[in-house]
Formats: sequence, C-alpha cells, structure tokens
Amino acid sequence: MNPLHTIAPLLGIIGLFFAYLTYRRIIREPGGDGRVAEIAGEIHSGAMVFMRRELMLIGGFAVLVSLLLALKDPWESLAFALGAVASSVAGFVGMMSATQVNVRTTLAAHHKGAGAALTTAFFGGSIMGLTVASMGLLGVGGLFLLFGQNEKDVHIIHGFAMGASLVAIFYRIGGGIFTKAADVGADLVGKVESGIPEDDPRNPGVIADNVGDNVGDVAGMGADLFESYCNAMIASLAIAATLALADWQSLAISRESLMFLPLALAATGLVCSLAGIGLVKIASGAQPARALRTGTIGAAVLFVVLAAWVIRHLGVEPKVWYCVLMGSVGGIAIGLSTEYFTGGAPMRSIAKSALTGVATVMIRGMAVGMVSVVIPLAVVALVILGASHNAGLFGVGIAAVGMLATIGITMSIDAYGPIADNAGGIAEMAGLGKQTRSITDKLDEVGNTTAAIGKGFAIGAASLAALAIIAAFINVVRQHNPGFQLLVSDPKVLTGIFIGGFIPFLVSALSMTAVGEAAQEMIGEIRRQFREIPGLLEGTAKPDSATCVRIATDAAIKRMILPAAVAIGSPVVVGFGFGAVTLGGMLVGALLSGVLLALFMANSGGAWDNAKKFIEHGNYGGKNSDPHRACVVGDTVGDPLKDTSGPSMNILINVMSIVSLVIAPLIH
Repeated sequence: MNPLHTIAPLLGIIGLFFAYLTYRRIIREPGGDGRVAEIAGEIHSGAMVFMRRELMLIGGFAVLVSLLLALKDPWESLAFALGAVASSVAGFVGMMSATQVNVRTTLAAHHKGAGAALTTAFFGGSIMGLTVASMGLLGVGGLFLLFGQNEKDVHIIHGFAMGASLVAIFYRIGGGIFTKAADVGADLVGKVESGIPEDDPRNPGVIADNVGDNVGDVAGMGADLFESYCNAMIASLAIAATLALADWQSLAISRESLMFLPLALAATGLVCSLAGIGLVKIASGAQPARALRTGTIGAAVLFVVLAAWVIRHLGVEPKVWYCVLMGSVGGIAIGLSTEYFTGGAPMRSIAKSALTGVATVMIRGMAVGMVSVVIPLAVVALVILGASHNAGLFGVGIAAVGMLATIGITMSIDAYGPIADNAGGIAEMAGLGKQTRSITDKLDEVGNTTAAIGKGFAIGAASLAALAIIAAFINVVRQHNPGFQLLVSDPKVLTGIFIGGFIPFLVSALSMTAVGEAAQEMIGEIRRQFREIPGLLEGTAKPDSATCVRIATDAAIKRMILPAAVAIGSPVVVGFGFGAVTLGGMLVGALLSGVLLALFMANSGGAWDNAKKFIEHGNYGGKNSDPHRACVVGDTVGDPLKDTSGPSMNILINVMSIVSLVIAPLIH
C-alpha cells in the first residue's frame, strides 16, 4: 500500500473534526427562550420527524438493493451500503445543525447586528459543507485503499456511488415535495387569499414551510452535491483503471498515479475550502455578498494553483492541469450566468411585465428560463471539448472533479441560504421587530442568490459527472465486449436516445403532480383552520402547525417512491431488455434532456421568485399591488420548478448513469 493514498481518508477525518468543532462553537451560543425557543423547537422537531420517516423508507430500499447486489459481488454490496450510510449521515448532520443554527442567527441579528448574523449563518452552513466533502473523501478514499490497488477490483467502489445516488434521489425528491407543498399552501392561503404577510405566526403552514427549507435545500442539496462529488471521483478513477496501455502512458508515469489523482485533487480542494471559510470570516464585516464571494473565489484560485503542484508531484502530464482549470472556471461561469438571469436585467424584465398581469409574467418568465440554458450549455460543451482534447474522456472526469473539489465552501454558502431564510421566519413569528427582520431579510436576499447560483453549479457539475460515468460505462462494457460502439447511425442507439429523452419529462411530471396534489391537501387544511379555529386570524389563537407538518411529510413519503423507482429501474429494464447499445443511447438522451430541463426550470423559477421580491422592495407598486399579486402567482408556479422538479434532474441523470455502470459487466 502506498502511504500517499492514506491522505484522502485522513483529510476526511480532519474535515469531520473541523465540522464538529464548528458545531460545538455555534451550539454554545444561547438558543433563546420563550416564544423564540418555542418556534425554533417546532421547526427542529418537524424536520426530525420528516427525516426519521424518510430514512426508514430509504433503509428498506437500501436493504433490498444491497441483497440484490450481493448476488453479483458481496464486496460491491458492502460498498453500496457504505455509500448510502455516508450520504444519509451527511444530510442528517447538515439538517440537524441547520435547524439549531437558524435561531442563533436570529438572536445574533437581534443582539449583535448583521456581521455576527452573517458569521453564524455561514458557519452553520459550513458544518454541512465540511461534512459532505469529508464523508466523500473518507468513503471513497477508504475504499480506494482497500480495492483501488488492483484495476480488477475497482468496480467494487462503484457500489459506493450507487448507494449515494439512491439516498440522493429520495432526499432530493422527497424534500422537494415537502418544501413546495408547504410553501405553495402557505403562500396561496396566507398571502393571496387572507392578505397576511409572509411568515405570519397566524398561518398554520408557516412552520411546515420553514421545515421544508431545511429538508429540501439543506439535506436535499447536500445529498445532490455529495452524489456528484463522489461520482466525479469514482468515474475518473474507473476511466483511469480501464484505459488502454498507450493511453495512460501518455498521461502519467504509472496507472496508479492516474487512478489516485481524482482523490488527491479532492483532498486538496478540502484544504482550500477550509482556507475559503477562513476568508469569509475575515471579510464578514463587509457586505454579505462580497464576503461570501471572497471566500468562494479565493478557495477556487488557491485550488487551481495547488492542483498544478499535485499533478506535477504525482508524475501526471501537466496538460491534465488544464482540465482542472477548465472545470473550475466553468463552474464559476455557470454560477455567474445563473446569477445574471435570476437576479439581473432578465429578472427585472419579468417584474416589469407584471404591470400587464399574470399572463405576461408567465410568458416572460418562461422565455427567460429558455434563453438561460444557452450560456451554461455552451460552457459545458467548451469544457468537454477542451478537457477531452487534453486528456480524452479522463480529462472530462477530471474537469468534473475540478468543478466540485471545493464543494466544502460551495455547499457551505448554499446551506447558508435556508438558515438565513429560517432566521427571518423566526424573527417575524416571534415579533422581534423591524430592525431584526431587516437584517435577516438582507441575509436572505443574498441567500436567494447563492441558492440560485448553487442550483446552476449543481446542474453543471452533475452533467460533467454523468458524462464521465457514461464514459466509464462504455469502457467497462468494451472490456467484456471489445466490439462495443455507440454509433448514431445504429437504430438501437437512436431508440435509446429517444427513450432517454422522455424519462426526464416523465420524472418531472411525476414530481410536479406530487407537489400539486400535496399542496391541495395543505391548502385544504390551512383553510379549515382559518375557518374553524376561533380567533386564529385575529391573532388570539394558535394554529395547529403539527398537522400541516404531518400532511407535508405523508405526502412527500408517499409520492417520492414512483419517481425514484423510474430513475433506478429504467436502466435495468432497458439494459437487460434491449442491451448495452440501447442503454448507452438512453444515457445520452437522458443527459441532454435532463440538463436542458434542469436549467430551464431552475432559472425560470428563480427569476420569478426574485421578480416578486423586486416588487416587494417598492418597485412597480410594491407589496399588495396588482403587479405584486401577479408575481406571487409566477413565484408559486416557479417554486416547484426550481426546488423540486429542476433539482431532481441532477440526481436522475447521475442515478441512471451509475446504475448502468454497476450492471455494465452483466449486459452485452
């Protein structure tokens, strides 16, 4: 065993230790008392109820899949179980900490001001970021120590990626259904029908809405990026293991160095993420957006510099560094593009269109979403072209690793958003005054932007990771069937492309329908409480928030099974039913269709949301004006697009790809 290979799991342990220290430091801050503590307790307990139910369902699926995999390879089955556990733990820890940090962010804003609130919210998010990165390094790095020394055993590590993918699709779809059912119900009955403000304590759906922010945008996003992070490393490792002799000799002095490179880069990224987190702390006295951007860009620049040293030290060709650079720059470019379309001139054009009603808001928002796919797809295409020119398909995998290596700080900033949002909700419900709410609103505005950027980044990273897995799938099939090719002129390939093309639409339809049906149940319950609880709208009675949490939980648990089953089952059905050629075509079709849908839905939804907030700041009539009401409708339609169906596309394309990679040796 090469002692150098112990670096990845060791750094994973160190990262978890830093996450624990951060949690301990924040949790020592006072959690409030009275109404503040009561509200925070309701959010925390509601999130834990949902997580327990979801983990029970995931556990049942994981046991079934693990038993099936054991028939193929017991060690691969064990790796699958470890991947599922690692992803579950990362999501659970992140959400548990987020639901404890939210109230401390509120109190920091109330007693200490904006700088302290920013620091508290961001470091709360960093617990999630560090846990995701560290669990990935510990899991993949540990398995590499055991099975990565022999190319014939590398397939065992694929099981870890499949376990992470299984958890991710349940976390993402289930969390998305929960959060949007609660959000749509609370907004339509509260703001539109009853005319009460957002996060008003009289609204029975507000607690469920705040719970949903955590289960969807913390646990769900964490599992999403954890999956892409691990898949990028494992796909690159698998490609290196299956490269022909002449190909790997043109890239490195040894195959071992080439296989270890993805882990070495990810380990370097974790170190750079820790440095970036420190930069945010140093810059926390500045504007929130500037402080967060300083940490993100600082970590990325440091990583690109150190990556050159790592590549040289491992004896890998310097041209591979260009793949790292392209991935890192590509991730930033996609994020900036997302920020422009969801927060720049296109968003403001949607707000202006509200002057002429709901119809023009919907038309303009859809147009913005459609045009917003151009730049990210062009960036991904350029990254693929440039990376493959320098290092073939292995270069594409390394570009994905480069994009995701600093996930520690990327996820920290993304998790910061729902914490700041929750902090504002707690301040409003507890009646802490306009000044406190003003501070939390400013943090939340930045959080909305970081969330939108995070979604764009996640889509770009997922597309590159999925492409790398598809390349690994082709190499593995070719090992067992030397004549294997994917030719566009082959009717079987075209058949697969068309099948893959409609699957993202089917899963999107299932998840959107689930949100709509769950929201109907939520709306009915909120209306019932306003109608039947005396004094509720007058503020003299308390709402039954627990019932709303239960409705959202039941709806999410019940309705997330079918979309997840389609994602997991479709590669198995096509692969064993039609063969590897058709399955390869299906993966290509699903990748393109899924990425296009994901970008369109995420960006149109984010633009509708920010257009509503733009009017709420006093533009075009301000709150409760006709343009505002038109944008509320747009936001209500956009919410499930950007927070449920859109993000589920990332998981879908990766789940389909990794399941195909796992079954590749069994199909012809």
